[in-house]
Amino acid sequence: MKQLLVVRHAKSSWDFSSMNDFDRPLNDRGHRDAPMMAKRLLHKQISIDAFIASTAKRAFTTATYFAEAYGLKEKNIIRVPELYHAAASVFYHVITKVDDAFNTIAVFSHNPGISEFVNELTDASIDNVPTCGIFAVTIHTDTWKDFITAKKDFWFFDYPKSI
Repeated sequence: MKQLLVVRHAKSSWDFSSMNDFDRPLNDRGHRDAPMMAKRLLHKQISIDAFIASTAKRAFTTATYFAEAYGLKEKNIIRVPELYHAAASVFYHVITKVDDAFNTIAVFSHNPGISEFVNELTDASIDNVPTCGIFAVTIHTDTWKDFITAKKDFWFFDYPKSI
């Protein structure tokens, strides 16, 4: 059995309209929400074996907050440039390449691809994964290469304003 956590980056800043989208940082709310959501996962006693993130600043910074909450350094985050504004098909490709030594992974990326992707996984329907939202599934497989065809069960959905 494998577990997948799909995490949308925390709230980003639009203060610098001339800034390239890829380089947009988190805003104050994003800097509050990311550590808070990481703590929620810790409170649920969810162990994460690998943190995989888009290399865009807002997604990678979000992943950094989660990794730090789990006692890991930034260097432990697996950087995947293809996750920047990825379509659902890219998520499948990236996940099928994950090392089988990792049982629970967290993938950090962007909308609209995240919402599209999570809605393909199970019968659970999410109109829009909000910033720093976490959609989790369990996968009936022992190998990530079988992710696409393996049965997946909805595990939970959480986001900053859900409490």
